[in-house]
Order: sequence, then C-alpha cells, then structure tokens
Amino acid sequence: MKVLSSKANILAALSLAIFATPTGVSAKPNRPAKEQSQPAFKQMNHISVQVLGSKGSPVILIPGLSSPRAAWDGVAPNLAKTHRVYLVQINGFGGDDPRSNLKPGILNGVLADINALILERKLKDVAVVGHSMGGLVGLMLAARHPENLSRLMVVDSLPFFAVQMAPPGTKLTVAMVEPQASKMRDAVVASYGKPADPAAVDAQVGGMTLKPEHRAQLKSWAVASDPRVAGQVLYENLTTDMRSELGTIQVPVTVVYAWNEKFPRRDRADVFFRSEYAGIKQATFSGVGPSAHFVMLDQPETFVSDLEKFLAK
Repeated sequence: MKVLSSKANILAALSLAIFATPTGVSAKPNRPAKEQSQPAFKQMNHISVQVLGSKGSPVILIPGLSSPRAAWDGVAPNLAKTHRVYLVQINGFGGDDPRSNLKPGILNGVLADINALILERKLKDVAVVGHSMGGLVGLMLAARHPENLSRLMVVDSLPFFAVQMAPPGTKLTVAMVEPQASKMRDAVVASYGKPADPAAVDAQVGGMTLKPEHRAQLKSWAVASDPRVAGQVLYENLTTDMRSELGTIQVPVTVVYAWNEKFPRRDRADVFFRSEYAGIKQATFSGVGPSAHFVMLDQPETFVSDLEKFLAK
C-alpha cells in the first residue's frame, strides 16, 4: 500500500515535523563566548543545556527539529524569574558540533541525556515543555521515566508524526512509513557541504509562522542546522510511534496546538489533536490561533498564558 506517495502529504508532514532544510553548513561549535565561560552550562553527548534562574521549581524547555534553544527566547527570561529553567539544544543544531548525533538513535540519546540531567541534579517537581520534536521527546520521557517529571506540555507535536502523511482513516504503521522516511532522510543528509538553496529555505520556513518578521530568524536557524543530524532526526521523528505508550503516562499532559484560517482550521485541529491524544489519562487541550507551527512566536501572549496555567497545576 503506497500510503506516502503524495507530494502534498509529504510537504505537509515536513512542515509540521519541522524543518529538515538542506544546508551548506559544516557544523562547528558556535556558542557565544559568554556562554562558553558561563558555569550554568552543561555539555552532554546528545544535547547541551543552558541554565537560567536560581530559584523555583525546574522547567525543562526542549525545542523542535533544527531549532536552537533560542526558540524559547520569548518566554525563558521571564520564566527564569520564578523558576530554574533548563534550555536544551540538540547537538548539531544552532551551529553546534554534532558530537554523538552523527549516529542513529538520536532521540533515544536525547531522552537518555535529559533523564540523566534530572537524576544528576536531583531535580524534583520537574515540568517539561517540548515543541514539535521536543514534544515527542517529552512523551517518551513521561512514558518511560514517569517518576522523573511532574507534568508535560507538548506544543504542536504528535505521538506519531507520520499520521499527517497518510489519508484519514489509514491504520498507519512504522513499517509502512519507513521506506519513504529513509528516502527523506537520505535526501537531507546528502545536502551536507552543499550550498543552501534559498528558494527551498524560503518555501519551508514560509509555513512555520504567520508573521513575516519571524521568517528571517527561522531561516537562520535552518541554515545553521547540520543536515546530517537533521535528516536522521527527521527519520526518527517519522518512525517513532508513541501511541501504544500513551496509556502508561500518569502525569498531567497539556496539548497546545496551532490553528489558522487555512491549515489546520480550528474545528479540524480540535478533533484531530484530541483523537491523537485520546490515550492520555489526564489531558488538557488548548488550540491557539490564528497561528502556524511556531505558536510561541505567532501568539506569544496566549502561549505565555497557557504556560502559566500549566505551571500552576
């Protein structure tokens, strides 16, 4: 059954799985000098973590595919006034050295590093917030290490990203997705060391935010991402199916998702996300719009309000 043959479906999946854009970057460490000398910075095998704030309960912020920790710049500084904020960045994104992320198993590695961070720092009452890919990692943490977090917010994320690539009603499996996911991974990885295509970057970034003033920032993030890492993470996003594990999640989960006047429309987004997270025992849903994938950029006030409600639980 050729579920994934539609170019339109593939592009839709790419736009919501976010953004494995071919780049010409040879990834090198690109941390600001002040961050390199900052003691509240931890380098791990699959991630690096910058820590803001010195009081309050811990909040771990995980960005999406090809996004640096700067994706949370709109919320992190104020959040750090009342919480200890752990800003995650996946090695190979944001211009950083890929380190251990040049091998398969990146999502599992990111999960292992975040869990190790929680245990090493003896963090209690941990709230995790993940955007897109970061939300998927959050679901993995909540299902497999439930004792190490108290609540989870997933932002425009899904337990199985590939459902966007199949016709409605299809009983999609990882085996059905894998051949096309492999081709998409290989195409992205093959772009390593080649000049970026400005038109391709513009096309992919265009659907990520409704606000033109944010597109230049998203383009710079995309171009700074190592395509060897982005391609593999895209593959793992599309071939990771957490639906069967949702029932094991005991902590409260807040699902924040985007809607707008074109795609996805509000009524369809409401039905779709509630259906995809039906297995969660304690789920709260918040449709935010009009917005595209980067909810926190398009509707910052609404997003901050949702975040405050989530942290107050």
